[in-house]
Amino acid sequence: MDNLNRAENLMMNPDSFRLLRDFIYSKSGIFFADNKQAQLESRLAQRLKANNLSDFDQYYDLLKYDDPAGEELHHLFDSVSTNETSFFRSPPQIEAFAHKVLPELLAAQAASRRLRLWSAGCSTGEEPYTMAMVLSEVLGDELASWDIRIQASDLSPKALRSAENATYNEYALRGVNPAVRQRYFEETGGLYRVAEPIRRLVNFEHLNLSDPAPAGHLDEFDVIFCRNVLIYFDEELKRTVVSRLYESLKTGGYLFIGHSESLHNISRAFKLVHFPGALGYRKE
Repeated sequence: MDNLNRAENLMMNPDSFRLLRDFIYSKSGIFFADNKQAQLESRLAQRLKANNLSDFDQYYDLLKYDDPAGEELHHLFDSVSTNETSFFRSPPQIEAFAHKVLPELLAAQAASRRLRLWSAGCSTGEEPYTMAMVLSEVLGDELASWDIRIQASDLSPKALRSAENATYNEYALRGVNPAVRQRYFEETGGLYRVAEPIRRLVNFEHLNLSDPAPAGHLDEFDVIFCRNVLIYFDEELKRTVVSRLYESLKTGGYLFIGHSESLHNISRAFKLVHFPGALGYRKE
């Protein structure tokens, strides 16, 4: 009990911060700048309590030397990941995807009738399910005749479990218009579950974007959404991750990043495409 009480009021010393910051960066690519010490301290305090530890040095030793199965590492990923998201987030990007990008790709793939999409950093699932709903809206009755897969990946096992469950509260659906809500969600006891035909289009996987891209992802995707993810990486890792995303796209494919993010000084490989109120990056 004493350890639990101490953990609640504990402050991270600069040496502990540097050790944990560098460990997190090496394992996840997420970088906490010097002015983010208090934020990291707050996010990890619960892990000290959960492990009955009295200081952050003990927690570092646990991660480094006493976690052979990686169980605590997964809890660490959950703690340092930011899972703020929503359905139909950044509407101008969704409009560009629905009305500009998809018609172009559907025409290009008319012979094969095959599309592959990736939500990289999918959090709790709102983004890939939005992508699936947009596809359903655009294709209508033609959807069943297409071979479509949306791959959705995230660093946080906890977020992925929530995404696979596909059940959301009223607040999570705040950006969903009533007609879409009625078509694609099933209400039970005040909660809303994504309808099975939409869930069936999405496959979830645990993936660390700072690791080398899996071989199966190379030259695979027609569209990649990697929104509000790059902001957590330093400049070097941003370049590495964006290069891997480029390699994962088919020629003619599109990358969407966060509306406040930019590839300026990160990559010149893409062609910048202007849409009404949004930007996209095309692999030529």
